[in-house]
Amino acid sequence: MVHLEKIKYKPMPVRNLLIEMKDISELMIDLAYSAALFHSRELAEEVLELEKRVDTLAYILEMNAMLAARDAEDAETLVGVYTVAAAANKISDAAADIAGIVLQEIGVHPIVREAFQKVEEQLTRTEVNPHSILAKHKLKELKLASKIGVDIIAIRRKGNWIINPKGNETIKEKDILIARGAPLGIEEIKGLAKGTIQKLEE
Repeated sequence: MVHLEKIKYKPMPVRNLLIEMKDISELMIDLAYSAALFHSRELAEEVLELEKRVDTLAYILEMNAMLAARDAEDAETLVGVYTVAAAANKISDAAADIAGIVLQEIGVHPIVREAFQKVEEQLTRTEVNPHSILAKHKLKELKLASKIGVDIIAIRRKGNWIINPKGNETIKEKDILIARGAPLGIEEIKGLAKGTIQKLEE
């Protein structure tokens, strides 16, 4: 099913659209598998939110391509663009199907889940509480990777996504953070975001 956001058309470089679609679809696969293996409805729901964004990007790309095609030669050139975009869209749809396993309570066999729960890195989703010490700080100032072994791989802010945020990105109240790290670090980042942990160890 295609979900389209209410958007106002504006020209966007096709290259940028394809890169964003690729990055989001890759993130969706990671989130979907983690959602299934750890039976996380929160991660599964984020996958569906990302699917909406990919559908919207695909729609914008199609509009850009239609406007760019002036003759048969242009149309032939754009076939490759459509192929890449369609592949990214299929990946996002597959990730959404995996997330559906969690949301429909189908579940994953306990033996499979137990095996994957022993992996060194996990993903989590957490919201930044107004009292969190993370709020109003740049990622490079927090040094989460070196201090607690956690990377912020995406931020959802008021319906917009920041994939692979840079060090200059400032965390804001109510941001939804998608983080990757070791189990202990994952628990700490959730505590820091919720405000139950008020100090980031040096």
